[in-house]
Amino acid sequence: MTLTYDPTAAVEHLARRDRQLAKVMRRAGPFTLKPRRATTPYEALLRAIVGQQLSGKAAATIHGRVVALHAPAKRPTPELLHQLEDDALRAAGLSRNKLAAIRDLAQKTLDGTVPTLRMLRKLDDAAIVERLTQVRGVGVWTVEMLLMFTLGRPDILPLADLGVRQGFMHTYGLKTMPTTAALEEHAERWRPYRSVGSWYMWRAVELHRANKNKQPS
Repeated sequence: MTLTYDPTAAVEHLARRDRQLAKVMRRAGPFTLKPRRATTPYEALLRAIVGQQLSGKAAATIHGRVVALHAPAKRPTPELLHQLEDDALRAAGLSRNKLAAIRDLAQKTLDGTVPTLRMLRKLDDAAIVERLTQVRGVGVWTVEMLLMFTLGRPDILPLADLGVRQGFMHTYGLKTMPTTAALEEHAERWRPYRSVGSWYMWRAVELHRANKNKQPS
């Protein structure tokens, strides 16, 4: 997968429109977001559901176990999931809620609610959110991450993301976390590249932590 926009043009646009953001961009360095390897929407959402509320390592371990249950197939499919017993999936580390969610994901993929990757690329952001959040356990934030990191869409602003909100607080010198309305209003100046602005908010958190670690105790 590749980005659906020109990252150089995006960075130049943001630097012109937002002085404070431009300072963070200079400190953080080049924009390096690279979309993840192209997978089916089913695979991407399966990984997302399995990994909810887990550390990266634990999520990868359990996801690997779930995929291994599909052997000898190398990739999970909804058809194969239907052939797996609940006990085997639970033994792989899935909670009852996650098991119910991936069963629903498989069914909604087979009935067309979750479209193919080719179809997904033709839909606008709002339509993708509307379609995919019909799956149990898949919220707006999960779909926003897919839009940014799998489909490479340019104008995603994950308002509920803690890192984006923290980065905004640090970037603009706020004493408290911004409200959703304040963040959304300010980010209007980032359009049509709010994905890039959001990415730099995550970098702002990293810069803040690095600066704190440098300070003498």
